[in-house]
Amino acid sequence: MPKRVPQNRSLIAMIIDRYDPINLFELVPKLNLRFEPELALLDELLDDDVFFERVKADLVRRHPNSGRCGRHSTPVEVILRMLVVKRLYNFSYERTERFVNDSVVLRQFCRLYLERVPDDTTLIRWANTIGSETVASLNERAVELARSLKVTRGRKLRVDGTVVETNIHHPTDDTLIADGVRVIGRLLGRAKEFVEENVRRGHKGEPFRNRVRSAKRLAHKISKMARRRSQEAKASYRAAYERLLEIGRTTIRQAERASTLIEELPSSRKASEELSRFAELLERAVSQARRRVLDGEAVPAAEKLLSLFESHTAIVRRGKAREQTEFGRKVWLSEVDGGIVSGFWILEGNASDEAQLKPSLEDHLRLFGDPPELVAADRSVHSKENERLATEQYAVKKVCLPKAGKKSAEREEYEGQRWFKRARRFRAGIEGRISVMARRGYLGRCRDRGEEGFGRWVGWGVLTANLDIMARTLAAR
Repeated sequence: MPKRVPQNRSLIAMIIDRYDPINLFELVPKLNLRFEPELALLDELLDDDVFFERVKADLVRRHPNSGRCGRHSTPVEVILRMLVVKRLYNFSYERTERFVNDSVVLRQFCRLYLERVPDDTTLIRWANTIGSETVASLNERAVELARSLKVTRGRKLRVDGTVVETNIHHPTDDTLIADGVRVIGRLLGRAKEFVEENVRRGHKGEPFRNRVRSAKRLAHKISKMARRRSQEAKASYRAAYERLLEIGRTTIRQAERASTLIEELPSSRKASEELSRFAELLERAVSQARRRVLDGEAVPAAEKLLSLFESHTAIVRRGKAREQTEFGRKVWLSEVDGGIVSGFWILEGNASDEAQLKPSLEDHLRLFGDPPELVAADRSVHSKENERLATEQYAVKKVCLPKAGKKSAEREEYEGQRWFKRARRFRAGIEGRISVMARRGYLGRCRDRGEEGFGRWVGWGVLTANLDIMARTLAAR
């Protein structure tokens, strides 16, 4: 078995850089194993010191003394490469562990050699340690490498938006309340273990009672009644909602009482915080259901809670025929020539496309130092202000922003120029890029949790797509 990197015995660091290198292909020469050209070039790209140092800086912050002492962890180099493999092949954490363990080629690529593959839960913990801002900075470094390797020159810029869905079921008010009652019921069961028996008996009203069955039964009844149009069904629908809202309010009161009982116990601090957090979310769900069903109020989309677990989820309507309403977050992408996604932004709510051109140009200027010679976008970005901004403030020579609706003869002549038509064909390429990234899982449904996890998911997807494009371009030369 290979030895680990020697460490100073007086101060053994928990975070280690890498294992001692071994060429596994030379150990089994008869198998004639080797990297594919693209994988070999990707291996070289990931040897960049900046990638390594930025990931290590986040891993060191996992615990106060991680950089100074502790049992050896999985090396930084292995973590970085396994996370890239996971997104490159659209694996889950479990499949990443299994396939890397079984493949000599992936072992060599991940620099694991003959060492034990980290468990999927270990990989999840390390992945959650790397912040979304760090992943975004890794993508900026990838753009720098693409420019230095002449994969892109940054002379053309095309922008567009897409929606990355969060991992939630279709949101309805009744299922939200039932979810809240279920989660708080589970947390109350855990909180009950921290409270002594004589204290529990002294509190009336059964603060630890589980009301999950009643909430589920009513939610199921509401879903059945919603399909019917008779007056009797509408009356039953309203009565069932009133009963479900009462169960929700009672569960909130239980959570508040239980949180008060355990908040002073040091061992139960996390349980108390979770009870308070989910009680607030359940209160939002109850409030919006009351406003919509009982008061007949149209709740604005920006105020709606769509999931207790992914509370940052927004309602996005882009006017698409196939998917009129999407639940997730809108992501804005900037792509330069060479197929490199130079920047991405996770937008709040259903933000307009028109407002995204200026940030895209500013980011391009920051990364490349010069404005693009051509910028192209679709009709939703067009405005006179955007055209003036691009040409006058950012000195873009050619601005291709097609105008929607009826056009004047002068505008028809402007958009009929040969360069404008070529620019429109160039702009269409970002639609294909988004489609490929969605189908390959780079921008597929987010499987990470929380708003920070969503940022990591999009960041790793864009980074892996850029590294893949760079490797393919270099291999084709």
